[in-house]
Amino acid sequence: MNKAQTTSTILMVRPANFGFNVETAENNFYQQKDARGDSEINQLAQAEFDAFVSLLRANDIEVIVVADTDIPSKSDAIFPNNWFSTHQDGTVILYPMFSKNRRLERRKDIFENLMHEGFKINEVVDLSFFEQDNQFLEGTGSLIFDRVNDIAYACKSIRTQDIPLQYLARLLSYEICDFEATQLIEGTPSPIYHTNVMMHVGSQLAVVCLDSVQHSSEKLKLKETLEQSGKKIIPITAKQKFSFAGNMLEVKNTSGQSFTIMSQTAYDSLSKAQKNSILKYTKIITPDIPTIEKIGGGSARCMMAEIFLPKD
Repeated sequence: MNKAQTTSTILMVRPANFGFNVETAENNFYQQKDARGDSEINQLAQAEFDAFVSLLRANDIEVIVVADTDIPSKSDAIFPNNWFSTHQDGTVILYPMFSKNRRLERRKDIFENLMHEGFKINEVVDLSFFEQDNQFLEGTGSLIFDRVNDIAYACKSIRTQDIPLQYLARLLSYEICDFEATQLIEGTPSPIYHTNVMMHVGSQLAVVCLDSVQHSSEKLKLKETLEQSGKKIIPITAKQKFSFAGNMLEVKNTSGQSFTIMSQTAYDSLSKAQKNSILKYTKIITPDIPTIEKIGGGSARCMMAEIFLPKD
């Protein structure tokens, strides 16, 4: 089996009750409250979501859109990458979630939809039992997979804990490159809650906020691991990270053309040199999702669950 870093099929969940999640705001400092009503906020998020999907499809990227269920209400259903990942051998992994109200997002019918679309699921590995011991690992928010080189990058936090991380490493036979990374919140260093806030790994590129890694030995190991696996590193600053510049995803279209997807906010924060470095390897797609970013505290990458499953 030829290992692939990128896929041409993305699953996205159209929100039914998007809004501010008080539980996740405990450690996601990117979320901001908004004075507008719940209905208006949800309608704005739906419009941004629909435009994002249209933009992907206009570039011949296959998007499977699943409608969120109205009951139970799930304010973060728009971010499916946190609760499951798919793999080329037909494995689906379900992850232990920090926020109790986000555990409601796990839906078996989504996998039934994928099988109906012709995708093959050989095994579902459910790691949600770790929640009983308050151990969490939130999918491709917590983990940045280098699928070709069997490496998982992980920024340790309350949402990315060592015991489930090591369990997953044994399950996938992956090497773990973990580290502590912080950001200044009102002048106080605070752990970065998700790895995909501060780094992205594509087929040839790695976009990473090395400045956020506090221990020099861990910073060196992260840099060396990326370089030894053949990645061209594009460093971003802490300020750019706050503009979601680490929250990117590389995908292919049906013709095999590569695209790096990032929000308009992230794109606007990059320098011309950084943009040109990315454009040497891939085209860039920039959805405009300000409501989703401000209130949900997540950006473009968080909205896309990659489908790597084989087809029948």
